Amino acid sequence: MKLAYWMYAGPAHIGTLRVASSFKNVHAIMHAPLGDDYFNVMRSMLERERDFTAATASIVDRHVLARGSQERVVDNILRKDKEEHPDLIILTPTCTSSILQEDLQNFVNRASIISDSDVIFADVDHYQVNEIQAADRTLEQVVRYYLDRCHRQEKWDQFLTNVPSVNIIGIFTLGFHNQHDCRELRRLLRDLDIEINQIIPEGGSVEDLQNLPKAWFNLIPYREVGLMTAVYLNKEYGMPYISIAPMGAVDMAEWIRQIQKNVNTLTLSSSNKRVDYEPYIDGQTRFVSQAAWFSRSIDCQNLTGKETVVFGDTTHAASITKILVREMGIRVSCAGTYCKHDAEWFKEQIQGFCDEILITDDHAEVGDMIAHTEPSAIFGTQMERHIGKRLDIPCGVISAPVHIQNFPLGYRPFLGYEGTNQIADLIYNSFALGMEDHLLEIFGGHDTKEIISKSISTDIGLIWNPESRLELSKIPRFAREKVERNTEKFARQKGIETITVEVMYAAKEALNT
Repeated sequence: MKLAYWMYAGPAHIGTLRVASSFKNVHAIMHAPLGDDYFNVMRSMLERERDFTAATASIVDRHVLARGSQERVVDNILRKDKEEHPDLIILTPTCTSSILQEDLQNFVNRASIISDSDVIFADVDHYQVNEIQAADRTLEQVVRYYLDRCHRQEKWDQFLTNVPSVNIIGIFTLGFHNQHDCRELRRLLRDLDIEINQIIPEGGSVEDLQNLPKAWFNLIPYREVGLMTAVYLNKEYGMPYISIAPMGAVDMAEWIRQIQKNVNTLTLSSSNKRVDYEPYIDGQTRFVSQAAWFSRSIDCQNLTGKETVVFGDTTHAASITKILVREMGIRVSCAGTYCKHDAEWFKEQIQGFCDEILITDDHAEVGDMIAHTEPSAIFGTQMERHIGKRLDIPCGVISAPVHIQNFPLGYRPFLGYEGTNQIADLIYNSFALGMEDHLLEIFGGHDTKEIISKSISTDIGLIWNPESRLELSKIPRFAREKVERNTEKFARQKGIETITVEVMYAAKEALNT
């Protein structure tokens, strides 16, 4: 647990609530004080959706603290069972209520005896894991609960579907462009003549989870949520899984080849014909995805050698880094992720694609790195967008945490061949927008505002005298911020408190030597 005014990943109970809210007819109950029950507002506001199962807060107040929570928690579970008739009720504490160290599993056991619904306690350590890890663990726990029960009742159908089929695991509410990505995956699989057995948790039913093993293999589009479930299904049922994110033309082709490999392997034991998807890859890359053509155009070649910084979750940050370097010829000075629990995989994926790797969940550290690097563009989260605004560096948002801007009304997937077009547009427009101030300088636009010293650092002891301010204002604005930062950096190194015109020229000389 960490005290902070802004975090890349929220508290653990939000991850559990996101999984519960994604399933159909699953109800979540939070054992929480007032103030922790903001999930319903966040969900309805960001996804602009009214038709979802709202979470219920079992409020911890002074009466609960005096008498204990068991009676209230059990009563809330039974009340929701009677009112809503859900298939499953998930009880979760929050970080705050976890301090009470109550035996919530005992409350669940007691309620399960009376309730007609299934009731489980979210087995998550709220002190050790964040929102992403909790979502991954909760999804695996729900799947394991129903498949284990199916085994005990000997209801498991051990036969695979007659034709190739897959489960898509990890599409869920409040995910970064998840709904658009899911639509694109459906189209791709339809083109490949592969049926979708189930998509979980988004729109799935817990009653159908017993049919998960009927699929030929599993697709995990995002490492953050779904990987634990895939590993469990592989271990217990021998189900292969593909965890490559089909993002960018190169990884998209590799993803389809992995599907081909799995289909042909399992075809040997069935009456289905072997498949060859190479013509499909070639056709989609040349005629559907415009990214391959665009990367060879003069517009994209103008970006060659420009420096960028990439930061986000492991899936998106790793994929965007590889797309920038491998497919568009753009240099990545630093690539990083806030998913510290998956740092080793991230480092392995981007080794050789960037100059520096940053693993941190401290946004101030990311901001200092960006200020030091001074890239031409940033590709990160909403926080990096704010940092970019302070430093006058354009930023394209490529990863959660989500903002209402990440739920566009139009179709904007990041996965698949249509996703390659969207990513190419995002990358190019991020750089192109950064030239607006330069054009305003040339054509006499509306750039009349006063020069404001911007820096991520909290050091504000430097003073610019009137002559140096006037000299600085003569520099075109697209280069002015960089000159200002370099001059202030030089002054701090030399212990100079007042910046004069002479100091500016001395800084320029030092930079050129």
